[in-house]
Amino acid sequence: MADGSVPEASPATAPQNTLVVNDDGFLENCTFDELRIGQTASLSHTVAQRDIDLFALATGDMNPAHVDPAYAKTDMFHHIIIHGMWGAGLISAVLGSKLPGPGTIYLGQDLHFRRPVGLGDTLTATVTVREKKPAKGDVTLDCIGTLQTGKVAITGVAFVRAPTEKVRLRRAQLPYARLSRQIEGAALLAQAAGPPVVAAVIYPIDAASLAAALDATASGLITPLLIGPPAQIAAAARALGADIAKVRVIEAPNAAAAAAAGVALVRAGEAALLIKGDLHTETLMHPVVAAIGGLRTGRRISHVYVMDVPDYPRPLLITDAAINVRPTLADKADIIQNAIDLAQAIGIVRPRVAILAAVETVSDRLPSTIDAAALCKMAERRQITGGVLDGPLGLDNAINAAAAAEKGIASPVAGQADILIAPDLDAGNLLAKQLSFLAGAQAAGVVLGARVPIVLTSRADSARTRLASCALGVILARASPQTAGVST
Repeated sequence: MADGSVPEASPATAPQNTLVVNDDGFLENCTFDELRIGQTASLSHTVAQRDIDLFALATGDMNPAHVDPAYAKTDMFHHIIIHGMWGAGLISAVLGSKLPGPGTIYLGQDLHFRRPVGLGDTLTATVTVREKKPAKGDVTLDCIGTLQTGKVAITGVAFVRAPTEKVRLRRAQLPYARLSRQIEGAALLAQAAGPPVVAAVIYPIDAASLAAALDATASGLITPLLIGPPAQIAAAARALGADIAKVRVIEAPNAAAAAAAGVALVRAGEAALLIKGDLHTETLMHPVVAAIGGLRTGRRISHVYVMDVPDYPRPLLITDAAINVRPTLADKADIIQNAIDLAQAIGIVRPRVAILAAVETVSDRLPSTIDAAALCKMAERRQITGGVLDGPLGLDNAINAAAAAEKGIASPVAGQADILIAPDLDAGNLLAKQLSFLAGAQAAGVVLGARVPIVLTSRADSARTRLASCALGVILARASPQTAGVST
């Protein structure tokens, strides 16, 4: 059933003493006088991580044994308790919605949890009327929770006060709860574990950027080189209450000089990562893209966000939201290749790349659709490698299989994209910020295509986003043969 319940028997075939619940969008109770000894009702539900997260959020029980799926495997006792309590809630749902139904007052329970209920298990909770007490309308019901294997997970008794008035209510639409577990941020930090990478932190004269660098240092990700006016950096440290006496500070009088000094350190082999502080992106990137003395490679420099979107089942990479304003066809080829390389660095072996446009058909009125078609042909000719490309695709059919099917799009990418290629910076920036501020997505951003990764965060970014972005930069720095040895 759509609501997670098992199908009820029809009136013609229902066994004796089995409750028949109308499936017409209404809930109808069974009053005390209507209840019969032996009458039963059931609900079934398959346990997902979302159920455990919601339970933990509602109760405040944030024990990593159930909040962190990996840890839960090592602590079976707590695993049993949390799932047992969730199972007790399913029994309560049967009592409140089916038997006796709306108007029931739950008085107490005596339940025993016989075996664990794990993620992916289907639990069927069944209640059976055992005893009726007319004095107050109290009812005792036997309870049993059965797994899909037929094994019994929960047994016990529930005590309720049955309703005395007949009620028939339209079934309420449950509110939708959006959860963000920051899975990708945690995964990036775990993947980035190892010897710290030397990072040139450019102009960290404000509390937010200095705190981000110090957080990354405390997490074992980087060994920072703080570049900027020493007095202003020291003032920012005092505002944070941080001790930077053991951190190397390299003097630079202004933001432009700090950016140039950071690039020089990379070229000298003394830093494997650049991290943006309190300066404009254009100021930081000017010495990076310089034809002489810069950090250019044969690849176009571009920005990529790795986003953990609560309603999307996998990491979602979005490019370009920060560097290339109106990319040409050749620029887009490099932007895609950079994104594919990043996806592979974080474990997506053959990423699916959706090249976005307003429509999914090629039209000479929309140059972005022509670029998308050309890029797909370039991939066929191995001018772009490592991924599966399709486009033009609208955003809806790139990430939603039902939307793609409705439009008759048969594609290995549609509905399951790993990478979204925006047609220009406006579109990429708006898409990334919409996901962050409206959909609760967590993001990590990095610039690729230069000799070293560049962590390019926004002033509006949270501390979590800044740390995840740094972890992403460290992963890429370690993967680069040019910078693999620059660590401490």
